[in-house]
Amino acid sequence: MMEQIKLSLCDEEWSFDGVTHDRQIVRAIVLDDDGYFYFVRVDRDDDFGRAVCIETAGGGVEDGENLEIAIQRELEEELGASVEVLCKIGVVSDYYNLIHRHNINNYYLCRAVSFGDTHMTEDEIHSFHLSTLKLTYEEAVAEYERCRQTPLGRIIGNRELPILKRAKEILDNK
Repeated sequence: MMEQIKLSLCDEEWSFDGVTHDRQIVRAIVLDDDGYFYFVRVDRDDDFGRAVCIETAGGGVEDGENLEIAIQRELEEELGASVEVLCKIGVVSDYYNLIHRHNINNYYLCRAVSFGDTHMTEDEIHSFHLSTLKLTYEEAVAEYERCRQTPLGRIIGNRELPILKRAKEILDNK
């Protein structure tokens, strides 16, 4: 098994004036048996500005929740996917200076077993307009690069492109 990624990133888009809270997050690179990867498209216009970005599915870990249970719950909610957790890819620590938040992103590589209905929150539906993307690896890399036109897209891309590339290395070495 390959060594897990451990990255610590700074928010270079907004000035730092303190952190008021940490958020434990789970996220996943999800693939199917045909080699397609699944992401969410976020379409938002808020304090971060107008942005349409690609992002891995995932979200906040509930108090006392096991990380692998949390990733399975989040993927069912956002993608409607039942998954097999293959391995942990690593942890990326990053910051959203605009909202004074430190994120601890725990990334997993997961294989989709089946798809059903999504169970998104009202915010995910109405504020972030989440939708599912099914892409090849090359399409996903190109989409992350395209999204770097916005400050939020750059923050997400800096966090997620190294994870996507490591997931591809893991898959290529299996």
